[in-house]
Amino acid sequence: MSKIRIAIADDSSIFRDGLKVGLARDDNFELVLEAASGEELVAGIDRTATDVVLMDLKMPGMDGMEATKVIRRQWDQVKVLAVTMYDDEKFIIHLMENGANGYLLKNADSAEIRRAIYCVFENGYYFNDLVNKALLKKLVVKANLTPTFRPDIELSERELQVLHLICEEKTNVEIGAMIFLSSRSVEGIRQRLIEKVGARNTAGLVLFAVKNGIV
Repeated sequence: MSKIRIAIADDSSIFRDGLKVGLARDDNFELVLEAASGEELVAGIDRTATDVVLMDLKMPGMDGMEATKVIRRQWDQVKVLAVTMYDDEKFIIHLMENGANGYLLKNADSAEIRRAIYCVFENGYYFNDLVNKALLKKLVVKANLTPTFRPDIELSERELQVLHLICEEKTNVEIGAMIFLSSRSVEGIRQRLIEKVGARNTAGLVLFAVKNGIV
């Protein structure tokens, strides 16, 4: 496979250095950009082809949440993986609903960070126990957060089938082999689902499925 091009956005040079040590253990990763602020990150992505961003939330100037929104508007193919010290459910839900592809705490070990990078690059999202618990708590207590998905959505049997498999972390190629479609056809269904439910990315599709009891 071609190397996964990674950007690190964090105002702590010590933490960036620690991440680089972990990433260097995998020959499939290439660090192409470092940034200490959201503005620096956005300017860098504009000049440098990037696949996955490891994003801190609290940075001077443009923070990670605002930078995520900018990336989602301008470079929809770039995957954003939050790596932060904040484990508050509202932070998690807010960031995921605004286009992040995954959420990790800074105390995650390097093996989990590498696994998350592969997941967001290949499948479009990474949901760990932290994200799952936040979603479950939101469903149970009905937290007062503004919904972002349209309520009047009808999905075909084929679309539901693909959505279920997406939620099982299957790639387009794997889904195609299971339901006898080309990977291009599966990607077309995936994009149609994103448009139908009003999601920002594949992670948003999974959020929709969880919120609506589809999975």
